Amino acid sequence: MRSIAGQIFYFMRRGSSRRNVKLLVNFLIVLAVMVAGYSVIFQLLMEWEGQEHSWLSGFYWTFVTMSTTGFGDITFHTDLGRVFTLIVLVSGTIFMLILLPVMIIQFFFAPWMEAQSQSLAPREIPATTTGHVILTHFDPVVAALINKLDQYHYPYVLLTPETDEALRLHDQGLKVVVGGLDNPETYRRVRVEHAALVATTATDPINTNVVFTVREMSEKVPIISTVNYKASVDILELAGCNKVLQLAETMGQSLARRAHAGDSVTHLIGEIDQLLIAEATATGTPLVGKTLAECNLRETVGVTVVGVWERGRFETAGPDTRVTSNTVLVLAGSRAQLNRYDDQYRVYGHPGAPVVIIGGGRVGRATGRTLAEWRIDYRIVERMAERIRDPAKYVLGDAAELEVLQKAGIMETSTVVLTTHDDDINIYLTIYCRRLRPDIQIISRATHERNVQTLHRAGADFVMSYASMGANTIFNLLQRSDILLVAEGLSIFKMKTPAALAGKTIRESAVRRKTGCNMIAVHDAEALQINPDPDMTLPADAELIMIGSVEAEDEFLRLYGDH
Repeated sequence: MRSIAGQIFYFMRRGSSRRNVKLLVNFLIVLAVMVAGYSVIFQLLMEWEGQEHSWLSGFYWTFVTMSTTGFGDITFHTDLGRVFTLIVLVSGTIFMLILLPVMIIQFFFAPWMEAQSQSLAPREIPATTTGHVILTHFDPVVAALINKLDQYHYPYVLLTPETDEALRLHDQGLKVVVGGLDNPETYRRVRVEHAALVATTATDPINTNVVFTVREMSEKVPIISTVNYKASVDILELAGCNKVLQLAETMGQSLARRAHAGDSVTHLIGEIDQLLIAEATATGTPLVGKTLAECNLRETVGVTVVGVWERGRFETAGPDTRVTSNTVLVLAGSRAQLNRYDDQYRVYGHPGAPVVIIGGGRVGRATGRTLAEWRIDYRIVERMAERIRDPAKYVLGDAAELEVLQKAGIMETSTVVLTTHDDDINIYLTIYCRRLRPDIQIISRATHERNVQTLHRAGADFVMSYASMGANTIFNLLQRSDILLVAEGLSIFKMKTPAALAGKTIRESAVRRKTGCNMIAVHDAEALQINPDPDMTLPADAELIMIGSVEAEDEFLRLYGDH
């Protein structure tokens, strides 16, 4: 909470506040003159009646009468005195009980409370702030991104043009600054020239305005913008945006990658130095039913299984991890090693019933395009006729109607992909499709992170969070070389060899058992050792490349210190 001095500064900086204070002071002066005048008249009338009272008693009587308290310990005995008492009483009622409270509330209390509120939503950041992220719109993607920035202790500031909105966000614990998004002065106050990144995720016109305004203030700060329509990409780039993200396209590609109908090949999801991280579905391969120890992938093709996705939940891989038909393997290796995996375990999809995509919006269309590139047939269920692009690929109607789903092929397909932006609808359709086809693979999008687990409980085999995917993508563009988020709950990070591990072999260090992190590469002075041998001795001056969850990384830092 800000100090009283800070609140006074915000209160007095406004011209209207200064005028209000002046009016209130003038009113109090008039009231003081009235009290003094009534006290003098009190003395004169008391002397005329033959009563003697001190000047203090005169002020006391005046205040008691004007405030209508009326103790009655001092009274007039004549009609003239009583008439004067009525005049003092009526004027006191008007001035002290009506006008004074109104004046204080309107000209002082209300502006003071407004100034106090505004002091909680500042209009600039400290002059020493550097390396921060500037965000210009609060939505599910930014909410997830802020969680990432907090986890890795990255400073940020969220801009909002409205004070009320700023106060609402401030109450949620967010670091907010009030300012117009199209005002260059706003970006000067948040020190844009010293920022690590500007990210804007609003509508395409607002994003373009933000990018253009920021670029006027700084030529070097990296700017990332999301885009809803492909036609806006060129405009944003012309305005000065460094990276334009088509999140709907990325989400569609990710959802399509999970479909069982495709080839069981590796799909790249991350890269750090020369180390590649990829995913591969296990369906249809000889790996199904075996433990990772029995699969022996490290010895046969050279890749390391660093984790598995089971029904949308990431788990660190161990020798006893069993591969099922729903397992998605997370593999680490070089390009050559991943190619060897593809050569040995590629399973070509056989022509069958089309994949059913429910929702013909941007994500649904992107999912369809990706499947088409892999020569996988699909049908999109869409209830809005204006969204239908190719009648041969679309089924017009409401997916809640059984006849529509049957026409799309729900009873024959092996996979249904839910791509609507409404999580409630996706939950409803997940339950519906699971009842219709207990054996079907259900892949769903979740707009809000909080609904991921709900969709799993409803029966979805795999759920991708739109917010997490967008947040991870933006975070990875922060130009950090020491960490890479490859999926929700999974990150690659680089650490200098801790003193406690230097000179030990990887097997002796037992890092995976102690922390949950997998050591997938060692970068020493000579070369990058991808998937190093467990008997390799860790050099003191090497850089370790690890993969694990945020909790596993925290445990590694707790045991070995932040290097």
